[in-house]
Parts: sequence; C-alpha cells; structure tokens
Amino acid sequence: MTVENAVRILAGTLVLVSAALAYYVSPWWLLLTCFVGVNLIQSAFTGFCPAEMLFRKLGLK
Repeated sequence: MTVENAVRILAGTLVLVSAALAYYVSPWWLLLTCFVGVNLIQSAFTGFCPAEMLFRKLGLK
C-alpha cells in the first residue's frame, strides 16, 4: 500500500465515522468532517500533509 492510498483511506474513514457520530451522538461531530476537508484542500495547495508524514514514519512507501 502506498502513502497516497493510506491517506485516502484515512480521510474517507474519518468522514464516514464523523457522519455516523453526527447522526447518532451530536451534530458537532461534523466539525471533524470540516477539518478533514480543509486539510485535504490545504495539502493540495501546499504539499504538506501531517497524515502523510505519519504514514511515512510507519514505513509505507
């Protein structure tokens, strides 16, 4: 698995978990979805992605 795929899986999982938590627990969990979206946008412009750095340290290619 590549770092790019791992970042996509992480982002998708966080969005789905956030949506489920917003439905079952509190709408405030939608802030997590907003955070993920903003992070994806800023990483597209800047090339800086904390999740990518983490996955590289864990040894993904």
